Amino acid sequence: MTRRVGLLGKPLRRRHSKVMHDAAFRAAGIDATYDLLELDADAVAAAVDAARGPGWLGLGVTAPYKKLVAELVDEVEPEATRIGAVNNVTKDEAGRLIGFNSDAPGFRAGVELAMGRPLAGTTVVVAGAGGAAHAVVYACLSAGARSVTIGNRTVASAAALAERFADVGEGSVRGVGLDDPAFAAALAQADVAVNATTVGMVDPGATIPVEVLRDDVIVFDLVYVPPETPLLAAARARGLRAANGSEMLIAQAAIAFERWTGIGGMDGVMREAVAPLLVDPTAIA
Repeated sequence: MTRRVGLLGKPLRRRHSKVMHDAAFRAAGIDATYDLLELDADAVAAAVDAARGPGWLGLGVTAPYKKLVAELVDEVEPEATRIGAVNNVTKDEAGRLIGFNSDAPGFRAGVELAMGRPLAGTTVVVAGAGGAAHAVVYACLSAGARSVTIGNRTVASAAALAERFADVGEGSVRGVGLDDPAFAAALAQADVAVNATTVGMVDPGATIPVEVLRDDVIVFDLVYVPPETPLLAAARARGLRAANGSEMLIAQAAIAFERWTGIGGMDGVMREAVAPLLVDPTAIA
């Protein structure tokens, strides 16, 4: 029997995840496929229930269903509960569906690779307060960041995110407006500056003014399509270290694959398989 993992979402325009996971299944000698399941909201519950059946290894979950799926599985792991989103589902030995989040550890792996050092003790500034920012802020604080400043167009959302994670780790966390002088002041002291919005992908422009950053900062943009956003281009033009979200994409996929199969170390296989798509912004399903 060919086993399956299904990615639930709508729309599903990209095939990066399918390419990575199918390559990993082949490399591991596992007869399985990673299928893109673009569904309307009223079909999600049935898809989740089907994954309890034989032949299913688990599910991947993307927008807009990360919160919905959390309500449909049998258990949600504590970290995913804190972040407020399930982006993968696995099955335990009893066949129960367990929701987990690989975005936070995926971000940590990606940014620490770009930095060449751990997040512990760093000063971090994050632009954005949406779902991606939740994973980023949680990852930074749980990894021991000294401080995290969240900047967002809507100050209330930034403040709510800061309050949500105020008890995570030992570092401080606060929320401010993107146009608040406090945001620029925080950027001027940052070790890491992160764009966790869709600006540069869906919306034009950049959320972080690179001219205020220190020369030794690392600029990390979660966007990976296009491979170089206006933010990354501006950072590199200034001679700053900069990285897009491709390594986060690969790291979170490898984490999920290991949860489904018990086989780790597939990041290299996944990186090689997805490389052509990461340099071609038109590579969509």
